[in-house]
Amino acid sequence: MKKRLVIVGLGLMGGSMAIALKGFEDFEIVGVDVSQPTLRYAAEHGVGDWVTERAADVIPQADVVALALHPQGIIDFLTANRDQFKPGALVWDVCGVKSAILEAAQVLPETVDFIGCHPMAGTEFSGVEHAFGEMFQGSHFLMVPRPDSRPEHIALLERLAAYMGCKDVCRTTGEDHDALIAYTSQIMHIIAVAVCDDPDLFACRGFEGSSFRGCTRVAALDVGLWTQLFSLNRPALLAVLDRLLGNLQAYREVLAAGDRAALAEKLARSAARKRQMDLPGPDLLK
Repeated sequence: MKKRLVIVGLGLMGGSMAIALKGFEDFEIVGVDVSQPTLRYAAEHGVGDWVTERAADVIPQADVVALALHPQGIIDFLTANRDQFKPGALVWDVCGVKSAILEAAQVLPETVDFIGCHPMAGTEFSGVEHAFGEMFQGSHFLMVPRPDSRPEHIALLERLAAYMGCKDVCRTTGEDHDALIAYTSQIMHIIAVAVCDDPDLFACRGFEGSSFRGCTRVAALDVGLWTQLFSLNRPALLAVLDRLLGNLQAYREVLAAGDRAALAEKLARSAARKRQMDLPGPDLLK
């Protein structure tokens, strides 16, 4: 008899997971979403084995439940369905913040094992129509087990990540994860949208260099999602933003002083740090 893996939320991430996980071990992949257009598209394009709008019909029989909703949606879903999960089930999420999600998961009964996860993959697009199974190829799969997480569930997630094509599984803590993501992802999105706030944006249309296009690629973001991600990771993101503002101010001061030697020294240091980071070396989260 097949086991059941339910993916709640069939957007870009959940839809891509449903495609990538078809055929995984002896699991039946069931997609859940409240959007009828999303469900129709998923059913017509084979996103998972089958789909439904009624989470309550499939959650109680699910051996594994993956939550691929927006952050607040995950928090609300855990609260609303805390008593619906099958005893012994594994519940995990794919959210880009971890501390807030792990705190919300404390509402679950002891019989349900929750493990925070974050496959570090995605695109600037959203929606199931942009989902593709190869999205996770070569990506890191970050995992935040709880002290009482079951070894067999950790091992299952490791096999699942490998099946999706992830490069590796990196264990970390909620706090370390959120600090990392604030620097490597969230602050980059803030830079992108801030650059697009410049009054000269449209006057430059057609004359953008590749560096401008690369910097602003993620600016056309999903407003609802990123509002939640920024808000739920506010302490870590503010710390990174304050450091960035200090670095920008330092460059402004050396430019305003007209000191070419000091400017060259700062540029050389920054460039050397980037080149050093690009050298092959061990991953820090192993």
